[in-house]
Amino acid sequence: MPSRWAADYLINNTFASSNDHESPILFYAGNEGDIELFAKNTGFMWEIAPKFKATLIFAEHRYYGHSLPFGNASYDSPKNLGYLTSGQALADYALLLSTVNAGNATTRARPVIVFGGSYGGMLAAWFRIKYPHMVAGAIAASAPVRQFQGVTQCGIFNQILTSVFRSAYTPECSSNIRNSWTMLQNHSTSADGLRVLNEKFHFCSNLTKASDVTETFFEYLTDVYGNLAMINYPYESNFLAPVPAYPVREFCGRLAQNYTGTELLDHLQSALTIYANYDGKATCLNINSSYDGSGIGARGWDFQACTEMVMPMCSDGVNDMFPPQAWNLQDYADKCFKKYGVHPRPHNALVNYGAEFLESSITNIVFSNGLLDPWTGGGVLRSTNAKIKIVLIPEGAHHIDLRASNPKDPETVIRARATHTQCIREWIDEYRKQRKNF
Repeated sequence: MPSRWAADYLINNTFASSNDHESPILFYAGNEGDIELFAKNTGFMWEIAPKFKATLIFAEHRYYGHSLPFGNASYDSPKNLGYLTSGQALADYALLLSTVNAGNATTRARPVIVFGGSYGGMLAAWFRIKYPHMVAGAIAASAPVRQFQGVTQCGIFNQILTSVFRSAYTPECSSNIRNSWTMLQNHSTSADGLRVLNEKFHFCSNLTKASDVTETFFEYLTDVYGNLAMINYPYESNFLAPVPAYPVREFCGRLAQNYTGTELLDHLQSALTIYANYDGKATCLNINSSYDGSGIGARGWDFQACTEMVMPMCSDGVNDMFPPQAWNLQDYADKCFKKYGVHPRPHNALVNYGAEFLESSITNIVFSNGLLDPWTGGGVLRSTNAKIKIVLIPEGAHHIDLRASNPKDPETVIRARATHTQCIREWIDEYRKQRKNF
């Protein structure tokens, strides 16, 4: 590991008090992507910063964006990738805060509230747990901190995802998706079938063999369905892709009747444009973007999923709309070793951070989850720890509460943000009171 390397972070003092040492810090724990993307899609922090006269800091996660410890060689070998862990990322954030928020003989360190969504939400909660002396509280939005083996059953993600599609327009939508896998597989077995698929879906690179369908295209479709559910916001957005308001509803509107044969393929192709070409700029369907390293954090997250972020996924084709696929840790481990030369550590996160968060020493964390988000199954939905706040958003998709306010926000989202703001105010007041008496 180089003794020095550049890590990106964004800082904004526009709203800070003129007495800088009095301004709290609202800190975003960057996750798997360029930090500018998260800064642009976390409008809630920008909206509350003036209320608290706060400094905003967005820290980029090592190995993502421009924060590459080995430069362009960061992904060249398992040895270089070996420093890509959640624990190392948290230590980076702690080091950054110790630098920008160092107290002195006359002033105390400012209160810090850490925010994060999805994996970033996991990091926010874990940061509060591991470094409670550095952060006064954490807003952990859509954080699947329980999506690990032995804690959450492997099929819950796909079951919730299917329920979102089933209820978005008509039940026929999820039925059509369930039936499409067999039809696509049947077409993959012959040259004529592959020709039909290439003509109908207009792939950027023609499918030439069965595995192009049953592996690459299937993985793409699975990814698209999950992403559509996560970004199923009540307004147009451009987070994972440009999509219309309620994109699942728009998608399912094109699969609203029972279709068979090539008619099913035609309607599936039409529905896919909701995600793949809503802005009309695509000239072909690129099904490799998520797996060639050009997707959001694709390469880095794939490595993390093979080391400590082992989140079991399975499907049965009955309670969900996906082909039956069991979870087999050994098979998963073999694939990871073949790809990276590493063995998964499926219990690493549980050992390092826990999963129940019932300990009296764990305080000042808000776990918020939108019930339309398939990751909710791995979230903290209840707690007997009075110092942990649970916020459930029935009409919420993936960390919608961290996004900027929108006139189309459901009332439950508005209330969630109000709860966050109140908790932040209480944590800051508590911090200042304790420091005053120190």
